[in-house]
Amino acid sequence: EVSPEKIVRAARDTGAEAVHPGYGFLSERESFAAALAEAGIAFIGPNVRAIAAMGDKIESKKLAKEAGVNVVPGYVGEIDDTEHAVRISNEIGYPVMIKASAGGGGKGMRLVDTEQDVREGFESVKREGLNSFGDDRVFIEKFILNPRHIEIQILGDKHGNIVYLNERECSIQRRHQKVVEEAPSPFVTEKMRKAMGEQCVALSKAVGYYCAGTVELIVSGADPTGESFYFLEMNTRLQVEHPVTECITGVD
Repeated sequence: EVSPEKIVRAARDTGAEAVHPGYGFLSERESFAAALAEAGIAFIGPNVRAIAAMGDKIESKKLAKEAGVNVVPGYVGEIDDTEHAVRISNEIGYPVMIKASAGGGGKGMRLVDTEQDVREGFESVKREGLNSFGDDRVFIEKFILNPRHIEIQILGDKHGNIVYLNERECSIQRRHQKVVEEAPSPFVTEKMRKAMGEQCVALSKAVGYYCAGTVELIVSGADPTGESFYFLEMNTRLQVEHPVTECITGVD
């Protein structure tokens, strides 16, 4: 376990003025960014509020909705029990995805096709959320058929300027983990790119975002108009895949 206290101490002892958290572990931990701010050390990453808001899948969906971003049809709120989950799933229409609010990396999610599946799966997703992430809140959303995963690279400064550096497609996955990233996407049209990019910028502005970040979208491959794209989550850090965008845009 990486200790934020030790890093803050090391920064102080060496006179370091800033810390870059890398790609994992502490890069999206709100408490780490807050500890550095308190110590007067610059965190090379977004503000604490953005990390907190986007790290919570339920809260981030509410924020996205308010910012005028398309979100996957579903129930954004806490679900009381299995019966409540069944009612919601029936209203949305199958197939649906049951997801842990704090989930990620393919953990804490289950695809269900029938009411019986909901009855069998709801509690186990709650448990997995609690065991893996210490949070048992769950939400339910429509499962998008023939999904394409498109992510939009965002770059912002501290003066309120935010740009989108087009997309990377990461539809080739294994166990919900990306295997290949491709840019530009062979599926995205100019019109889609603009619509997606503008929505992602609006979301970023809503949380006062700065630094590098990635907004993940899911797009229905079954809809030839390309208008069925929805916000999934935002990664409030520099991602491992960032060099793919760097290669096609020349922006370092």
